[in-house]
Amino acid sequence: MKITLISLDNWGFNKHIAEVLEKKGHQVNQIDFNSFKYKYPNFWIQFYNFFLKKVSTKNVKNIYYGKKIIKKLKQIREKQDIILTIKGDFIDLEYLKELKKYTHKSIGFFNDNTIRCPKIIPALPLFDEVFSFEKEDCQKYELNFAPNWIYLEKKVQKNEVFEYEIFNISSKDSRLPVLSKITKDLKSKNINYKIMVLDKGNDSNKGDIEFFSKKISLAEVSTFIDKSKTLLDINRKGQNGLTFRVFESLGLEKKLITTNSDIKNYDFYNSNNILIIDENNPIIPIDFFENEYEEIPKEIFKKYILESWTEKVLFNEK
Repeated sequence: MKITLISLDNWGFNKHIAEVLEKKGHQVNQIDFNSFKYKYPNFWIQFYNFFLKKVSTKNVKNIYYGKKIIKKLKQIREKQDIILTIKGDFIDLEYLKELKKYTHKSIGFFNDNTIRCPKIIPALPLFDEVFSFEKEDCQKYELNFAPNWIYLEKKVQKNEVFEYEIFNISSKDSRLPVLSKITKDLKSKNINYKIMVLDKGNDSNKGDIEFFSKKISLAEVSTFIDKSKTLLDINRKGQNGLTFRVFESLGLEKKLITTNSDIKNYDFYNSNNILIIDENNPIIPIDFFENEYEEIPKEIFKKYILESWTEKVLFNEK
């Protein structure tokens, strides 16, 4: 099949979808609009865009993304069997609607929720089919549920030695106070950790949290994950969809500490492997690290690998 993947792939997760599809023999085109760097031509356009966003759903940058995407689709010159768009709320609605001319089926996937990203709502009717990782949005807007996916799997290693007990990487946002509470608890118990926060213009590792100003690659993140025994996941307020940190822990068979209590409703949940903490009082007991990871049943694990995700989202296979 001819398949085009359109996504804002700011961390590099989505390229794995293309790799899986290509291995299956599909002809795949990738349009990563994170690579489209828009620069305001002058101050007045920047001011105009600020005003535009306040009074409408329009955004000069999203219009720019839309124009560039349509131009790329025209260059392909063949109508696609499927176009999969991830984070379509960053594309102007006019162009989101127009891209349907270039495909027999347009599918949208959102791994944000409508509370945090309300621009998702007007984008929903512009797809033939929509999937979301947020259960509440699926119920409210009659969408199809699909969580994120496992893109890494455990390498066979014996007698692993880890540099860190706990690892987390995130962007600077409302989760920072929770991370600060967690580091305070970890320090009091002499638990070794590496917690990194992306904060533009700030490179500082003198405190409890290591701040860095330039985004690092997914490959670099993976090296830190490999060096860590346990992964830490802090979900955004009002968001219950599972982050990629959860699926990294599943794929690599690492223990997980998370503030997302909805994780207990998934079939892979195992209290030996996953510790749910209260973000208001995040206490991490030392005995959580004493027992080894317990392997989850293979039939459950298989449900969350990327091959199964593509079969469900693109080809309607259960």
